[in-house]
Amino acid sequence: MSAVDPSLIERIIRDDVRAMGAYHVADSHGLVKLDAMENPYRLPPELRAQLAARLGEVALNRYPVPSSEALRAKLKTVMNVPAGMDVLLGNGSDEIISMLSLAAARPGAKVMAPVPGFVMYAMSAQFAGLEFVGVPLRPDFTLDRAAMLAAMAEHKPAIIYLAYPNNPTGNLFDADDMAAIVRAAQGEVCQSLVVVDEAYQPFAQESWMPRLTEFGNLLVMRTVSKLGLAGIRLGYVAGAPEWLSQLDKVRPPYNVNVLTEATALFALEHVAVLDDQAAKLRAERSKLVEAMAGMPGVTVFPSAANFVLVRVPNAAQIFDRLLARKVLIKNVSKMHTLLANCLRVTVSTPEENAQFLEAFKASLQD
Repeated sequence: MSAVDPSLIERIIRDDVRAMGAYHVADSHGLVKLDAMENPYRLPPELRAQLAARLGEVALNRYPVPSSEALRAKLKTVMNVPAGMDVLLGNGSDEIISMLSLAAARPGAKVMAPVPGFVMYAMSAQFAGLEFVGVPLRPDFTLDRAAMLAAMAEHKPAIIYLAYPNNPTGNLFDADDMAAIVRAAQGEVCQSLVVVDEAYQPFAQESWMPRLTEFGNLLVMRTVSKLGLAGIRLGYVAGAPEWLSQLDKVRPPYNVNVLTEATALFALEHVAVLDDQAAKLRAERSKLVEAMAGMPGVTVFPSAANFVLVRVPNAAQIFDRLLARKVLIKNVSKMHTLLANCLRVTVSTPEENAQFLEAFKASLQD
């Protein structure tokens, strides 16, 4: 086998891409997995059997119907998308973010979001040749309205992302602050598309979906991953058809496969089961927060998501001690200076939460 010439790679692959690291997913084999904000509950056995039968009838030899009309109609009904609005589907929210970046990638265009925030806003912007402008949150992770408006006036971003609730901090930004930003982006300060990312909406129970008809420059993006369907990779964005028809032009053909579509349709027919699971996780979140808040040296931040952000005396040390005890969480302390010594833990079942709390308490005392 001939060796790959490094100079050829340097000539072909962009310098910034070669300097990057790939998106890292930790090996969780044999561990209590609390690092990826997944719903720990599976479908009940009887529904799994029904789903298996449904999938057995899917025509795997045919391409998907590109419009996915049945799934889009079901999402609009179940997720209370306002009349007159439409939805566009993606292979997870990540692909929708990529579509947004690609569609807006004029020379010199910029993307803006509060930081720390979801890393794919910046990564997708970079991949598409857009400049990313991060506006720091306040030390308590609340939205800095004045700083955002000033940055909008200076940079005139094409797209502004507001995560609701935010990842990795878990909090909901003030609704009045967000509304001020959306209004300012209608022409008062700049002309920008504002995308409210509601990936964790099942755990927040607050939404900007009803306000789509209020703002002509607003889209609401969601995923079914956190609802309990992370394995099927389905995201969607809701908004005015005028916006979505443009994004549809850069959507890869057949981007939602037939098994994903069939599974999502089935799950939406039984959404009450998923809603019940979300309610259980909200209750477990409260217990987890209360337990950690009582531990010395631990600061617990408010969360409206299915994870909790905590600050500890030494994040790297506590992370390693938890890993030694077979518990995997996320060390986010290097993501941003505001996250110094912060760890993010996914809310799970009562049994796994108890395992985590026992290991966490012991790790603090080592």
